[in-house]
Amino acid sequence: MSIRSFLGCRGLFMWVVLTVGTLLDPASLRAEQSADTGTHVSKGIRLLEEIQAVITDLAEQATPSVVNLFPVTGSSRARDRGNDRTPSATGSGSGLIVDSTGYIVTNNHVIGDAVEVDVRFSDKTRLTAQVVGKDPDTDLALLKVTADRPLPAARFGDSAAVKVGQWVLAVGSPFGLDRTVTLGVVSGIGRENINLSRYENFIQTDASINPGNSGGPLINLHGEVIGINTAIINFAQGIGFAIPSNMAKQVIEHLLATGRVARGWLGVGIQPLTPELAKKFGVAEGEGVLVNEVFPNDPAAAAGIKPGDIIVKIDGHLVDSPNKLSRLIGTLAPGATSKIEVMRDLKRVTLDIRLIERRETAAAASPPPPGTEMKLGLEVQELTAALAERFNLKDTKGALISKVEPGSLAQAEGLRDGDLIKEVNRSEILSAEDFTAAIGRIRRGDTVLLRVLRETRAFYVVLKPTD
Repeated sequence: MSIRSFLGCRGLFMWVVLTVGTLLDPASLRAEQSADTGTHVSKGIRLLEEIQAVITDLAEQATPSVVNLFPVTGSSRARDRGNDRTPSATGSGSGLIVDSTGYIVTNNHVIGDAVEVDVRFSDKTRLTAQVVGKDPDTDLALLKVTADRPLPAARFGDSAAVKVGQWVLAVGSPFGLDRTVTLGVVSGIGRENINLSRYENFIQTDASINPGNSGGPLINLHGEVIGINTAIINFAQGIGFAIPSNMAKQVIEHLLATGRVARGWLGVGIQPLTPELAKKFGVAEGEGVLVNEVFPNDPAAAAGIKPGDIIVKIDGHLVDSPNKLSRLIGTLAPGATSKIEVMRDLKRVTLDIRLIERRETAAAASPPPPGTEMKLGLEVQELTAALAERFNLKDTKGALISKVEPGSLAQAEGLRDGDLIKEVNRSEILSAEDFTAAIGRIRRGDTVLLRVLRETRAFYVVLKPTD
């Protein structure tokens, strides 16, 4: 890397200017000149060369463990194996050798449905890898090649120790340009709700990441892999994301053992605490996640968790979003016992819950979008067997919403015909008569907390009725 390109790195330029500027301060300059003309210049250059040497050494150490990947489909396999495929072919990406015996980690989206992957190494040799296992929930996959020599494997670091502002290198093959190295800083940690995978805890970096970098490493100044580069935001510059190394190591261990990842399952529907919901339940906004449904015969139900409980901690770890709860439970193995702390009626309760294996059904119900108009605007009726069948309701008790008025708060909050009201302000509703009585007890200006069942999923909403 040249000094010109080195100085062009974001975040580093100002630091170098300030440091070299101090060395070349006029006062020190005169002192240095009186002792030895030109010494001040050599000190500044030496400093730059020392920093540059660290980066170039890291790049030289890192690149041998990075490979270029080309998933093999039926059509591509039918071609002449002697002909090189275009480096920028759709689906090509990067990978990282994690074991000298030939194991390679990459992104699941890089290999797609391929069962074989062509691997090109730093010495230009090529081998065919078999897919050992995939984990779409974290967007990771593990491959295996059989080589006649030990392969250069990367060293993993502790992603829990990563700090915002530390320098990192991203290595990969963007647009088919093998083993490209870019320099930047960690811009953020714990990024979630990016909607790239089920379990998100990304490291954000401004080190340039482009198509083809996926599956390559993010490396710290000690030469340790702290993340697997996985995605960029197409419309933004300097925003890339990497899967933390600790998450990657755990997934790799599972894939090595069984070819799949078995995750714990609690058996609840959850939703975030909006300001309105937090106020109704007497907690601070962001203090836990709200349980809106407890699935029968699952661990949560057996342990006594109830709708309306707020899960605030799992094994001592604070829970501040549905994503984090799902991720914490997902890191636990089926059969593990977890200490789960909940808020119930303003009291903290700790439960020991033995998890089972997660099924493929979603664990979080999607609440309707929040509204702004202050009007209840709905009518209810008794639930009959025919209506329950019509609206695909698993319950037979409650107040069925038969009409939602256009422009009302009920409509703005996403309520609709066929929703079944199960609770009003934490009181159980078994019939339309119960609902009418419960609403009649609400004082003017009070808000109404509803627990609503829509087909097989429950959620909470807060309404403020008008006269």
